[in-house]
Amino acid sequence: MENAFSATILNWYSAFGRDLPWRRTRNPYAIWLSEIILQQTRIAQGQAYWERFMAHLPDVQALAAATEDEVLRLWEGLGYYSRARNLHVAARQIVAMGGFPDTLEGIRALKGIGDYTAAAIGSIAFGIPAAVVDGNVYRVLGRHFGIETPVGTSAAKKEFTDLAQSLLPEDRPGDFNQGMMDFGALQCTPANPACITCPLAASCAALREGRVESLPVKKAGATVQVRPVTYVYLRCNGQTAIRRRGPGDIWQGLWEPLTEILPGLEPHLLKSGVRHQLTHRTLIADFYLAETDRPPALPNGYQWIQEAELDRFGKPRLFELLLQSLP
Repeated sequence: MENAFSATILNWYSAFGRDLPWRRTRNPYAIWLSEIILQQTRIAQGQAYWERFMAHLPDVQALAAATEDEVLRLWEGLGYYSRARNLHVAARQIVAMGGFPDTLEGIRALKGIGDYTAAAIGSIAFGIPAAVVDGNVYRVLGRHFGIETPVGTSAAKKEFTDLAQSLLPEDRPGDFNQGMMDFGALQCTPANPACITCPLAASCAALREGRVESLPVKKAGATVQVRPVTYVYLRCNGQTAIRRRGPGDIWQGLWEPLTEILPGLEPHLLKSGVRHQLTHRTLIADFYLAETDRPPALPNGYQWIQEAELDRFGKPRLFELLLQSLP
């Protein structure tokens, strides 16, 4: 039986929930793909990527059969490229299983899927009664119930998950989870929430106690590191030199140009101090163009390719910015 909070969220979602293409289906592949893309991406940007994936790789079999470079090219520009690699590995897991798992444990066992994503896919695609807890849910519950446990701690994860699960209507878990996400994104927003029109205003502890701006309580964030980068585009008789980035650092599996000025080259500085922001790092890049008719010896790991073939290789956004600055 629905409680007053849950009924309010469901009624609000029916009236104001966002109309998104992956919400018009129960296809677990389409839902899974949307959840992975939107993990670190706004819907406004992510929807175009979801549509591109669905057009090029319309089912899990097509994704599993694709090469890693094909997947990374489709993902190019989204960042957090481990999501794309995990998606690819998980697709092959699913094909090996004979189909998409329909239990919470089975979904969670897939590469790159944690508690939140498993609950989202399970509740929406299969009606599994599992509550999701993300930033929106933390904010809505933290404000409404006046919870002061700092978000980002293990204590908060347990407290908020238990509370969300207790509020979950078992007959409509997917709608409730999506309603909570939309309510936090559209109504109970981080800044300037629409408290005047909020259907939960009468029972909201944060509004009653004047703590809307201070709840939920946030754990101290990590320090952002500044990292210098040198990118040299080497042009030689219609070819350029690139390498695939290895494990243990950002952009694993993507391709990049030279990261040093080779002896004997006199590159032209294209741009200096280009800022590129990652979650916990700020990259400050200098872009160079080096042109020569005699191919120099390349550092280990680099290979020559035709410049016309660059579009075939998955590249980080910073490399794309270098390409845009070329004459």
